[in-house]
Amino acid sequence: MKKVWKIIKRTFIILFIAQLAYIVILKWVNPPITVTQIGSLIEGRGLARDYISYDEMPKSAKLAAIASEDQLFATHNGFDKKSIEKALEFNEKKEGKKVRGASTISQQVAKNVFLWQGRSWFRKGLEAYFTFMIELVWSKERILEMYLNVSETGIGTFGIEAASQRYFKKPASNLTKNEAARIVVNLPNPKKYKVNPPSGYVSKRAKWVERQMRNLDGDKDIEELVK
Repeated sequence: MKKVWKIIKRTFIILFIAQLAYIVILKWVNPPITVTQIGSLIEGRGLARDYISYDEMPKSAKLAAIASEDQLFATHNGFDKKSIEKALEFNEKKEGKKVRGASTISQQVAKNVFLWQGRSWFRKGLEAYFTFMIELVWSKERILEMYLNVSETGIGTFGIEAASQRYFKKPASNLTKNEAARIVVNLPNPKKYKVNPPSGYVSKRAKWVERQMRNLDGDKDIEELVK
């Protein structure tokens, strides 16, 4: 038993150091591949992606992501406590029905870069750990850059650049506010929603996102982040 425990302890230490080193490396280097991307390949959906730098991303895409997914992104520590409490309360009342999420951009990056899709408590626990770590090690700009590079934006399509090329036949740097909003609106269910031509839901939601983008204009924290 002592030998077994020693092996387990040593393995745990090695894995901990390895994942910590990987988090630090990803502060500057883009992930070679993610679990979700591997799944896309295995299931035959393909893999279209093209990482671009933060400076190459249009302000419209950055602002659309924040407006749609996480308006407190610039100031929170990775978790939106009020949204989590509201989601828990809603899910308790609607037990067995549609589940409401409360994931911040940071949490979604933690899931998309380091983990797999799913709703188990074990995975959520790991997600919380990686969220804490990337908020500690990376900058907000890097987290948002990773979000817009790694998120699945269509069947077999990942990132804002690949989405822009697929849906609008042009680089992401030339996206309009409405086009950026439509891509971001697609993120919660990229296998279902249609970006171009947009489905009724995408068109309506994109207009809402554009209104939120205008409302966020002038917010010093957000303006500093998306410039």
